[in-house]
Amino acid sequence: MIKNRAKSVTAGTEDGAKKSRKIPETAPLIAVLVLMMMYFSIASEYFFQVENFRNILANAAVTGIVCIPSTFLIIAGHIDLSVGSAAAVSGMMLAQVVNSQGVALGMLAVLAFGLVFGCFNGFLVTVVGVNSLITTLGGLGFLYGVALLIGNGQTVGMNDFEWLGTAQPLKIPLPIIIFAVIALLGAITLRYTKFGRSIYAIGSNPNAARVVGIRSNRIIFQTFILSAVASALAGAVLTSQLSAGSPNSGLGLELQVVTAIVLGGASLAGGRVSIFGTVLGLLIVGILNNGLILMDVPTFWQRIAQGLMLILAVS
Repeated sequence: MIKNRAKSVTAGTEDGAKKSRKIPETAPLIAVLVLMMMYFSIASEYFFQVENFRNILANAAVTGIVCIPSTFLIIAGHIDLSVGSAAAVSGMMLAQVVNSQGVALGMLAVLAFGLVFGCFNGFLVTVVGVNSLITTLGGLGFLYGVALLIGNGQTVGMNDFEWLGTAQPLKIPLPIIIFAVIALLGAITLRYTKFGRSIYAIGSNPNAARVVGIRSNRIIFQTFILSAVASALAGAVLTSQLSAGSPNSGLGLELQVVTAIVLGGASLAGGRVSIFGTVLGLLIVGILNNGLILMDVPTFWQRIAQGLMLILAVS
């Protein structure tokens, strides 16, 4: 009798495991997304409009550009909290250089800044051995001060470069196209390339990755460069949308990025997350912000909602 009970319990457990495996990990995210859309469509007559969804995607795209390489970092067990300040500095640099030297040199300066700052973060983490949380937290404060210094604490207006943030080829905002291309390349990289598989291996078991010959430090170094360059590009897009560089333009960007990635199913210990999950998390954050704005909820409640969402996601 005991053996029969044990067999029935085992069979039930296996059946339950099989059923749970049939449910995609992203199913709860999709359910939350649908419920949010239903609620905001009832709460505001303006929510379910094509133009509003275009605005949601355009605003989320700026954050999404940063989310993709940040997803790489979190898979590898690291984090970059300096993305918002890096975006602010790149925006201030862009406005200054475009006004004096033109658009081409402005974009070149922005991308060069991202490359140099990414090397700086990567060097501290992989060579000096400073924890990535401490490195990028220090970078957050340092770069925010630099952004204030560039413009003397003031917003810097910019002319003749609105197209990067506002152009709509085929009636699709250009930032959405940029983000879609980056997200597609990110998904392909993680799934089909040696670089992507190595990132998963490093995050899952760093010691085993080293034993099998993966050059972990080099890959982490390169990923920090990707993160910084993406932050610089996002800052350029945001500055183009605003037609001005502001030291506060990237304020809170790091919170939105981490919230989107964690909502997407990321483990902060590394080794687990997907680009599709990150995109779903990004949409949830974007729709939440948009819905609260349409309901005339004060801006500071958006920050509270994002913080609570992050805590709930990690819990």
